[in-house]
Amino acid sequence: MGTNQILDEIREVNLSYLLLAQQMLREDRVAAMYRLGIDEDIADILIKLTNSQLLKMAGSNMLLCRFRFDDSLIAEILTSHKQDRALTQSHAAILMAGQPAEKIS
Repeated sequence: MGTNQILDEIREVNLSYLLLAQQMLREDRVAAMYRLGIDEDIADILIKLTNSQLLKMAGSNMLLCRFRFDDSLIAEILTSHKQDRALTQSHAAILMAGQPAEKIS
């Protein structure tokens, strides 16, 4: 995969992520903030983006979304193939809920 193709893929992921984030925030702001791992300030910015601003942000050559976990335990829980999937997902959600939401510096 060449550099240009990777950059195109990043832009596509960015656009999908931003559109999904806006939709989630419009439907249930509190749940969306929790699921996206963002705070009120970021939620306000995302919900107010115009289509033009959204496309401009999506056009970045950096991924706008990131993994919410830097902890190998959470990664292991999410990828485990245990029988009680609901329990493992709940366990991961509890651990991730303890992590702070992203702040604008």
